[in-house]
Amino acid sequence: MADHVAIVTGGSRGIGRATALALAADGYRVCVSFVSNEKAAHEVVAAIKAKGGGAIAVKCDIGSETDILNLFKAADALGPLRALVNNAGVVDTSARLDQMSAQRMQRMMNVNVVGSMLCAREAVKRMSTKHGGSGGAIVNVSSIAATLGAGGRYVDYAASKAAIDTLTVGLGREVAAEGIRVAAVRPGLIDTDIHAQSGDPGWIHRMVDVLPIKRVGTVDEVASAIVWLVSDNASYVTGAILDVSGGR
Repeated sequence: MADHVAIVTGGSRGIGRATALALAADGYRVCVSFVSNEKAAHEVVAAIKAKGGGAIAVKCDIGSETDILNLFKAADALGPLRALVNNAGVVDTSARLDQMSAQRMQRMMNVNVVGSMLCAREAVKRMSTKHGGSGGAIVNVSSIAATLGAGGRYVDYAASKAAIDTLTVGLGREVAAEGIRVAAVRPGLIDTDIHAQSGDPGWIHRMVDVLPIKRVGTVDEVASAIVWLVSDNASYVTGAILDVSGGR
């Protein structure tokens, strides 16, 4: 994979960070996008370079089409794009739907859905044999909340991830004959700092008893699933969604 490039959106922390490191270990040159934590993004790049890999960090608000175009332009300078991991997303504080503002809902959909679709669009333009590309893989990061609904916590987030599931199935079918595979992972309760954004960072650890596997997951476990979906080992997998949720 020495001549191939992967973009990991939201790659400075959590699942994105673990995925960027794992793809680099698999031989990809990695373009890591970040929106605010520049220090963390550059630490990921430094860790990759310390092991002889290639990586860059690019500031990108996934809610901005201009930023997305700039992100892909920066990745183009690294080489041919072979993989996109649509990981960047936002969540908000726990609330009922009747407490949510239109601004909150619009931000959720703009970043989590429209931003992911725009990134996928740019990836297809580069990977599709229809456009002169040599194929590749897109892996979207959904959430088990898409199947559970997250009532009383963040139904807007759950709805945005359900849209990602539909995007995965539809786009997978749309570009399958053009050398592009599209898949998704649906993480469950994973030990990341995104839960702090909900205002209740300890919530996942209190939920352990409802998990059949009786523990929260790790970012490395999700990253391993993503790397497998990107790899040729998953060459007959497209339009598929893999739950990484401990049986929940």
